[in-house]
Amino acid sequence: KNPFILWGMYLRESKQKRADGRVVTYLQIAENVWNPEKGRSQTRIVYNCGRGDDPGAVERLRRLARSILRRCSPEEIIAEGAGWSLVCAWPYGDVYALEAIWQRLGIDTVIRKQVATRRFGFDMERALFALVANRACAPASKLYCHEQWLKEDVHIRGARALELHQLYRAMDFLEANKADIEQAIYFQLADLLNLDVDIVFYDTTSLHFEIDEEDQGNAEGLVKGSAEAGNKAYRAPGKRGHSKNGRKDAPQIVVGLAVTRDGVPVRHWVFPGNTADATTVEQVRLDLRGWDLGRAIFVADSAMNSQSNREELARACGKYLLASRMASISEVKHDVLGKRGRYNAIRENLHAKEVIIGDGERRRRYILCYNPKEAERHKKHRAKIIGFLEEELARHREP
Repeated sequence: KNPFILWGMYLRESKQKRADGRVVTYLQIAENVWNPEKGRSQTRIVYNCGRGDDPGAVERLRRLARSILRRCSPEEIIAEGAGWSLVCAWPYGDVYALEAIWQRLGIDTVIRKQVATRRFGFDMERALFALVANRACAPASKLYCHEQWLKEDVHIRGARALELHQLYRAMDFLEANKADIEQAIYFQLADLLNLDVDIVFYDTTSLHFEIDEEDQGNAEGLVKGSAEAGNKAYRAPGKRGHSKNGRKDAPQIVVGLAVTRDGVPVRHWVFPGNTADATTVEQVRLDLRGWDLGRAIFVADSAMNSQSNREELARACGKYLLASRMASISEVKHDVLGKRGRYNAIRENLHAKEVIIGDGERRRRYILCYNPKEAERHKKHRAKIIGFLEEELARHREP
């Protein structure tokens, strides 16, 4: 009924997580069988071979494989004739699906247009796709990608002849042209996926390196917002800064990402590791200028909320939405929270009201959000703490 189902036995790995956190792997011989009632194939376990960390079980499987190949090896099947020929035995699946997405989104076309007027002596688009596929399917170094992954593990059309130095040249090309490539891919996706870019979400994170010393490169100019700085952002030096993943002992870089409301990336940035989040907004504003984002509303968390950033965003988009810490801004504590007005129920756990501070062009609009469920939880928590403190005070009361 389904010509795309491949029937036959195969070796299957199943994993179980124990109570102590250990993950145990079991090896099983399985096959796919068709279930006419459910209208799909199902996995049936033929034989349990034992645990994957058991050397005896692994050796028994190797003996079984050698025994099978002595009786029906591919060479013997071809020698017997019957119209059979061995074409290849490459794994076929995730790389094929990834390449279909790559082509459907038009990324291959964008890259080929960028290299149309240059001669590299190799297929730049194939080299970049090989690097992306390796990163998506089996992340490894460039050396491993060339020597093992492309030569032994997978088959990527047009990538067999690539040399290691060509993969590094592809990375250099991507670094020098990433701004134009990202912009072209954005416009391609905007038309293909009918992207809604009225709202642009922006945030930063940090990524650390497993090295002891900081990079000695010059970080000046990388966050100044020029086109040259944008092209150099990939070489942002690893510096020690405010770590968001708990690794304060390791040098890091800061990565910024702008996405649509549906999570589709618009553009990314790489900054030195000692860059403060709030200082990245200027470069983001300059780099997104001319991207035809329409009436974009820039949305970011409270780390981006500063007077200079609000001025930058007003010049860039005209509209912005920044989170604000109530305890750190005096205007919020004294004027916004004390403003009378009713909350509008948006959802069961979200009530909101609008507060306008100031007059004319310099007025500021705040949206106060209130979660009744969270407020009730905090109320019970405070009552519990107060009760505990009253009990302790009663125990230590002087006679």
